[in-house]
Amino acid sequence: MNLFDAFLHTLDVTLPVFAMVFLGILLKRIRWIDTAFISTASMLVFRATMPTLLFLSIIKADLDVALQPGLLFYFLGFSVASFFFAWAWALWRCPVEDRGVFVQGAFRGNCGIVGLALAASTYGTFGLSLGGIMAGSIIVIYNIFSSIVLALYSPGAQSDIRSLLVNLARNPLILCVILAIPFAYFQVSLPTWLMTSGEYFGSMSLPLALICIGGTLSTSALKEGSRLAIDASLWKTVWLPLLGTLGALALGYRGEALGTLFLFLASPTAAVSFVMAKAAHANARLAANIIVISTFSCMLTIATGLFLLKATGLI
Repeated sequence: MNLFDAFLHTLDVTLPVFAMVFLGILLKRIRWIDTAFISTASMLVFRATMPTLLFLSIIKADLDVALQPGLLFYFLGFSVASFFFAWAWALWRCPVEDRGVFVQGAFRGNCGIVGLALAASTYGTFGLSLGGIMAGSIIVIYNIFSSIVLALYSPGAQSDIRSLLVNLARNPLILCVILAIPFAYFQVSLPTWLMTSGEYFGSMSLPLALICIGGTLSTSALKEGSRLAIDASLWKTVWLPLLGTLGALALGYRGEALGTLFLFLASPTAAVSFVMAKAAHANARLAANIIVISTFSCMLTIATGLFLLKATGLI
């Protein structure tokens, strides 16, 4: 593939995803959607349509191909390591009261929406199936480590073991992955009408979620972005994807597996980090600024990373 073809392929993958984000910004600006709609739609995606999409993608997948324990363990292990990298940086560069928000914003990616959408756009059913397993697994890491670091620096956070376990046990994305794997492993068939209805329902997930992300973004946050927000965004969208991808290359990963891993590592800061920061009585404005800056900046960094990986024949 020549450089021009690699560039066109990169645009084909990234533009449809980020076009939905900009559509959300536009619809909010012209008041076709409002805060109430975004709140309701986001809850619908999280509780119903996204779990349905992940469940169906996994049960239709060939687990011999989509379930890659080595890649999964590397992804989870690097995510844990990235938490400590960001924490070490925060100890050096951040005021004490902002360290929890900084660390969460620097390592917690929006894998369940942006990462998954890009993986599906790039690799179709394979990206959706492998991505679904990765997204369901990383949620456990994100919730545990975010709760710990916010609790250390924000007295209002709930960090007891019981609260963590209850939240994880109730998470629809984790539950759907756990439920789907036996169906896929034993090749349990569902009625055609149920599969078709589920596909209709689940197909709303990614465009609706991306529109909601756009509706929650505020371009004013780009003007108000502090040094801490920019630093955290650089960690999330530049340094961690670079380090994680280089590590995977050293371990011999190539092709679809490497591409999916890169997209997950390069995804912007998760929107739920704002909710957790606010609940912990931490610096919610800093959390919001990190989300906005990382979301806009990842449009460039993901496109650049995909282009380089494609142009060099690594994916």
